[in-house]
Amino acid sequence: MAGVWVFNNGVYRLETSPRRRELVHLPSGEVVSSYTFLEHILRGLGWERYDGGDPDLFQFHKQSSIDLISLPRDFSRFCSVHMYDIVVKNPNVFHVRDM
Repeated sequence: MAGVWVFNNGVYRLETSPRRRELVHLPSGEVVSSYTFLEHILRGLGWERYDGGDPDLFQFHKQSSIDLISLPRDFSRFCSVHMYDIVVKNPNVFHVRDM
């Protein structure tokens, strides 16, 4: 049985066709639709490109923290797991919403 388990109002249920999500930059209200746009925002927040040696990943780090953001080099593989990682590490700057 394929799908995603969703916890809502104290109840787990299996969602067989998961909703698509998008990452929104809250200050501008724009949807992140490319790594070029995302990198521009992250650099403004103090994130720097990090060369971790994996050719399949884009990685960013902040000198002021131990956090690392790892993203698949292929933007079509950018999914909600990556989006929520960005949201957690940049509170009040990004939001994930259902399309």
